[in-house]
Amino acid sequence: MFESTHAFSGFSVDDIDAARTFYRDTLGLRVEDNAMGFLNIHLATGGTILVYPKADHVPATYTILNFPVDDVDKAVDELNARGVKTKIYDGEFTDERGIARPADPSWGPVICWFTDPAGNVLSVLES
Repeated sequence: MFESTHAFSGFSVDDIDAARTFYRDTLGLRVEDNAMGFLNIHLATGGTILVYPKADHVPATYTILNFPVDDVDKAVDELNARGVKTKIYDGEFTDERGIARPADPSWGPVICWFTDPAGNVLSVLES
């Protein structure tokens, strides 16, 4: 039924201009305004993510986007240099920079979370 469709994901933000600046200028992604005034974020893999404004936006309480990287430490350094706060979770499972390093690889990858200006949770994780 869906084998010939081009599925895509989407999420809301409370400020479309702040989202455009963050995803385009801070993260360096290709971002375009579409005809409805929404944003299309184009991924290197060919996928597209729709970002739309919502007056009563509530940030997602889960990770909405994961960016696989070769080196989480390097990615965190680059994010911090661009003004992105990566220490968003307190507790013993993350270090002082917000990086979680599972003792057992079966528990998951090395990962670090951060938020966009609307409070949505994103991550970089070692692939």
